[in-house]
Amino acid sequence: MNSQTDLAAMLCSRLCHDLLSPVGALSNGLELLADETDAEMRAQCMQLLEQSAKISTDKLKFFRLAFGAAGGFGESVPVEEAEEVVTALAADAKRVTLNWAIADATLPKPAVKVLLNLSQIALDALIRGGTLDIGAERRPDGNGRNNVEIVARATGDRIAFDETIGKALQGEIDPSDISSRTAAAHMIALLAEEMGGGLQYALSDDALVLGAVLPEAEGMIG
Repeated sequence: MNSQTDLAAMLCSRLCHDLLSPVGALSNGLELLADETDAEMRAQCMQLLEQSAKISTDKLKFFRLAFGAAGGFGESVPVEEAEEVVTALAADAKRVTLNWAIADATLPKPAVKVLLNLSQIALDALIRGGTLDIGAERRPDGNGRNNVEIVARATGDRIAFDETIGKALQGEIDPSDISSRTAAAHMIALLAEEMGGGLQYALSDDALVLGAVLPEAEGMIG
């Protein structure tokens, strides 16, 4: 991969992959509903449609903030918007306890992109359930500006993490290893680099810790 076009294609592949299951369930539910005459079965079909529609909507809201331009917001995004989409994804994953620790009411839009993508990576690692802790805070850098420090910590009985994603986060991935699976990590690594910051991760048998330090642009109010 050697161009922004290739990265965009990889991200589109990721989005299509993530939406295929809930949208497919919507299609199947509509087919069943069209042929079913039993009232109880039709009620079950409606329940399936409602669940699939909610999951699809939750994912689209996440994609809008995590990958898109997040139109409708200014330079900062309300933290409650980010919390809403992560809470929905954690609920869809099931068996995941979510803890949220962010004091600020808003965060810069690039920081929210990084936070959401780190949260998704951490959530994906909890294949048997567990706890997802998400935190962020502004800290002075000593030069009259703030750094936004972000952490997403996944703990559970089994952590599934492809360290190729870790290499992508740290900007150490070989271009040939960038795929739809690693594209999001590569994207936020590029974003962090553009901001003058960086990403890091630490992995153990029962925990995955993902972190970011992102300098705020001049003129941003903490």
